[in-house]
Amino acid sequence: MAKIVILGSAAAVNDATHDYTHFLLIGDQGSPILVDAGSNPLGKLKNLGLDYTSLQDVILTHFHPDHVGGVPNMLMSMWLIGRQAPMRVFGLHHCINRIEDTMEAYSWQDWPDFFPIAFHRLSERDGITVVDNVDFHITAYPVKHFVPTIGLRIVNKHNGRVLGYSCDTEPCESVYKIADNVDMLIHEAAGPPPGHSTAQQAAQIARDANAKSLYLIHYQVWNTDPQPLVDEAAAIYDGPITLCNDFDIYDF
Repeated sequence: MAKIVILGSAAAVNDATHDYTHFLLIGDQGSPILVDAGSNPLGKLKNLGLDYTSLQDVILTHFHPDHVGGVPNMLMSMWLIGRQAPMRVFGLHHCINRIEDTMEAYSWQDWPDFFPIAFHRLSERDGITVVDNVDFHITAYPVKHFVPTIGLRIVNKHNGRVLGYSCDTEPCESVYKIADNVDMLIHEAAGPPPGHSTAQQAAQIARDANAKSLYLIHYQVWNTDPQPLVDEAAAIYDGPITLCNDFDIYDF
């Protein structure tokens, strides 16, 4: 069965036990897919027993440091240890343009024998296909954050299960489209708006969209106990609620 591996669960200020929010999708047949890279996930891939060369697809949701700040280190590390396999990176024009600018600031064009990277710029509209491989069909929806941002709707082709990921957003129409009748809704809880959502707002979206389960992520951890977020959400939504933690693995 496909897996979701939480590599980080914190909002923009992390701590020693909560890295910035990013996760892996691991399918039954294809290569794993990384969603965001606020820190360098290379060591985490190794600890999970995954060959770093098997990571072919990276989806970047938006250009904020806690979501893309680790990209240069990740690419440099893979190059230094000899990666030759190609990689694809997907994101909105706003994000990909700035990633390329950042890499040029590091003069990556002068790093010899760098492995091939193809940047794919996504249109900022509902339901645009991001990745369609043997395991998953992934579509993106623009959500309401401080910079152009996408949430994701992910279909497991082998069993028909659907995962919605809000990314960073305040409640908006697109999030309801992402969450509509999903089996799993991973929703941020850094709120309140603007630009973010509270646990209660995440729960209201899960309830109104008929999501079968709710997973809270991208929450405050600095001098803050996130555990009460579950009770806040439970006051609105009566389905199963999970507080995501780093290195949690969920069947999908």
